Amino acid sequence: MKKKTVCTENFLERYPLRNPQITWSQADNGLVTLEIENTGVFNAIAQKFFKRPRISYVHLDAIGSLAWINADGKKNIIEIGEIVQAEFGEKAEPLYERLAKYFQIHESYNFVIWQ
Repeated sequence: MKKKTVCTENFLERYPLRNPQITWSQADNGLVTLEIENTGVFNAIAQKFFKRPRISYVHLDAIGSLAWINADGKKNIIEIGEIVQAEFGEKAEPLYERLAKYFQIHESYNFVIWQ
């Protein structure tokens, strides 16, 4: 019989860091746009034959932009949540569920790494 391993790490205590290989910009209104270069064999084929763009743009909403800017590797998700809560109040609820999902998605696309 295998023993189950128990994960004792609290996801919200992790320190997200923007992937330094991701180019991004911030508009005057504070919204962030990520510039994702489409590389690899399949992307090259799609670009050549299906006229797919070499760079995709990911436009973040206001809450996502604020979370992205604060993902500096020095603040954990709880601390980022406090900043988002101070800025958006009730509009950010359910706050930590949203932030956890946000950073899980960004991790799956290698937009963030963990400190």
